Amino acid sequence: MRKYLILLIIVLSLSGCGSNTSIVNSWRDPDVTVAQEQFKKVLVVALVKDEASRRITENRIAASNPVFKTSYQYLNATTQLTQEQKLKILQDENFDGVVTMRLVSKEKETTYVPGTYTGMYYGGFDGMYTGMYGYGFGNWYGMYSPNFYDPGYYQETTSYMVETNIFSLKQNKLIWTGTTESQYVTDLGQTVDAIMQAVVKEMRKDGSLPPK
Repeated sequence: MRKYLILLIIVLSLSGCGSNTSIVNSWRDPDVTVAQEQFKKVLVVALVKDEASRRITENRIAASNPVFKTSYQYLNATTQLTQEQKLKILQDENFDGVVTMRLVSKEKETTYVPGTYTGMYYGGFDGMYTGMYGYGFGNWYGMYSPNFYDPGYYQETTSYMVETNIFSLKQNKLIWTGTTESQYVTDLGQTVDAIMQAVVKEMRKDGSLPPK
């Protein structure tokens, strides 16, 4: 019974969080910090092929702070414009920063989780050999049969590598970039939250943002 309770707790904990996300690597411009830029209007660009996933990602980030604006509101009807024309639109709309997020890779890994053997023995309740002769089969079977052997199994884990970039439009350059790895992804919105939390934590660590 105890092993099923543990399994239930694991399942609930995984469903409660969108993913297990961590920073793989990051870089910041040594001459400027995100805090120094004091962004007032930042465009959020999710570089994904699926339009629904793009909107979920951009909406999720935009909902976290009024400074963020979704790219599909401004650039959806301008896909045929040149890079210079798109930048002019952002300048005309008074954007001073851009955050981009793109899926770098998606990798699957299969691992074998070995089974467990409880070790059936002819012993008493104290673990010492006191003899089971004369001890009823029903009691013996009831004690051992539920936990005699838990077979092993193969587990497939998918890792999503996502690159997050922060650009300053005032300086026209990249000022921060980081790659995160997310596993056990069950919900895109929650995974985006986890990525942003990991990014903010890393930026506080490297000095791009002030500590709490």
